[in-house]
Amino acid sequence: MDQKPEDLLRRPLYVYDLPDQVLSTLTLKRDATSDAQNTVEETTKSTSQAQEAPSSGLPTVVGPQSCSLCALSFATVQEQRGHLKSDLHHYNLKQKLRGRTPVSEAEFEKLIANLDESLSGSDSPDSDEEEDEDDKESSVLTTLLKKQATLADKRNSSNTGDNQDDDEDGHSRKKQKGGGAQPLLWFSSPLLPQNNYFGIYRAIFGLEESKDESNIAEVIKKKQLEPVPAPKLSPDGTPSPAAYKGPHIFLCMIGGGHFAAMVVSLAPRQTKQGSVGPLNREATVLAHKTFHRYTTRRKQGGSQSANDNAKGNAHSAGSSIRRYNEQALTDEVRLLLQDWKGLLDTSDLLFIRATGSTNRRTLFGPYEGQVLRANDPRIRSFPFSTRRATQNELMRSFIELTRLKVHEIDPSQEAKPQDEPAAKAPSSKPAKPATPKLTEEEETALLHTSQLQAFIRRSKLPALLSYLKSNDVPADFLFQPADSQQNHHAPTPLHLAANQNAAPLVLGLLVKAGADPTLRNKEGKTAFELAGYRATRDAFRVARSELGEAGAARWDWDAARVPPAITRDEAEKRDERERKESDRKEAERRRAEEQRLKSEGPRVPDGKGRGKSLLDGGVSKSAQERREEEARGLTPEQRLKLDRERRARAAEARFGRMQQGG
Repeated sequence: MDQKPEDLLRRPLYVYDLPDQVLSTLTLKRDATSDAQNTVEETTKSTSQAQEAPSSGLPTVVGPQSCSLCALSFATVQEQRGHLKSDLHHYNLKQKLRGRTPVSEAEFEKLIANLDESLSGSDSPDSDEEEDEDDKESSVLTTLLKKQATLADKRNSSNTGDNQDDDEDGHSRKKQKGGGAQPLLWFSSPLLPQNNYFGIYRAIFGLEESKDESNIAEVIKKKQLEPVPAPKLSPDGTPSPAAYKGPHIFLCMIGGGHFAAMVVSLAPRQTKQGSVGPLNREATVLAHKTFHRYTTRRKQGGSQSANDNAKGNAHSAGSSIRRYNEQALTDEVRLLLQDWKGLLDTSDLLFIRATGSTNRRTLFGPYEGQVLRANDPRIRSFPFSTRRATQNELMRSFIELTRLKVHEIDPSQEAKPQDEPAAKAPSSKPAKPATPKLTEEEETALLHTSQLQAFIRRSKLPALLSYLKSNDVPADFLFQPADSQQNHHAPTPLHLAANQNAAPLVLGLLVKAGADPTLRNKEGKTAFELAGYRATRDAFRVARSELGEAGAARWDWDAARVPPAITRDEAEKRDERERKESDRKEAERRRAEEQRLKSEGPRVPDGKGRGKSLLDGGVSKSAQERREEEARGLTPEQRLKLDRERRARAAEARFGRMQQGG
């Protein structure tokens, strides 16, 4: 039975188990621009995080927990603080100082991806072998900047005229006419909205299959696999031998002392609701293994073997440990590959990421009995950015490789050069209209909003007043965007200060900054009406008094709902009177309580664990009941005071008994 298009697209589509409606309507789109490819590649970086958050290149992002320089926002303050220490942020700061354009997170990953050795740490944050985060990031950034500086010197001093070009990541390459094959093949389908297309990675096809693109839709149909039941596990937790006979692929990453490998079955699992593409918990992992060894040089970057080759063998204890660990990691990896030889020989494809020459030698040798060979036609690189070698990263990469992409390609953008950014951002769901680009004025307004709100929430009056003056921002600045829930309720600094019950900020904004108390929010309330405490309301009345005639001529205080003015002294005296009255009432309550306790007289045990008063007519009450009766009707503060008094009296009684006994 045919399903509605929106039902089909509601869940991820697995390349090896596509619905018949999708298979029968796929048509190769030959004129897809490289803009779509580049945009999709950037979004694969975001999927390596714990959540799949949409990425949008490098727009301006502002807010109390964001970085406008790097165009990133954060869920917590801790994440924001961590980003400010990161290589990406430091690199973009240096780019800005040099008058260059900051790079996105995906672009920065590309810059450091081809450094000689990965400097990433262990996946476990509490690993004993984990290097200091700041030192590690400094090593990566220093290595990248040194390479770029060296390349800049070479370009400035060399006039050889060779037809070569240098990448920003420090690698020289010959100039090519035109770009190579794009990583994604795009297909149109009437099931998709207008200008939307399906994308499938070219890497999952064999060399012969990808040569004839005109027949690629038929190749996809032949790759469809029948769902199979979940394999039964043997006592040691591994799948039964029958599971190894089906089609499967091998994925492997090695770099920076980290190694992760996995063999995953391509056949979809059979479920009661029908077959579903293998997602994280549904893919059948036939084998997996991870290793980690301390091999990278702390604070300096690079592997020990790379340093030895460049400067000769070091003779420190750390260098000896790193040399041993490099050899141990090599032996472990090669032994694992030998154990998995049967699985590797029968794998349809081999996806491998090996960073640096040392790691490539570990996998491809040459060595006696080697399993992997660099010229194997099944070998593929990952056609998107990847992160540290872990089992989770391998599974994320498998899902990324085998899931159909849905992307909107704007026809008006297809005529643009390939080096221009795409106007639309891809999405794993049917594409939505892209957010319009902000103007310079809108970006500035968002920046002012984030800064002012941060000062107010932290009650930083001097910093708030200084920011308003130095940036020529009016005290009645309207927060942006105006349609957000927070800005709907508190649209100006004075509204927000009153809502936060920050009395000093209210007084400073009115008296020193000249804020308008008559402005109303979208609910029709003035700032005074948002004040929840009397101290905040008194700040408005004190400001009305201190502004005097000038304020009366400028503002309609009655329209602002502010009561008659009072001076600071009057407000302070009233507060003092109320404190004294409160203390007097508390003293009276304490005396009455002491008198009541005395009038109850002594208590004697009644044989049931309770005290029996000689004056209460034989009515027996437990100590807990007496405490509850004493505390009845008291405020929480009064109950705390009463409890402290009880403990003090008990301590005095114990002290008196000790003196009598002494």
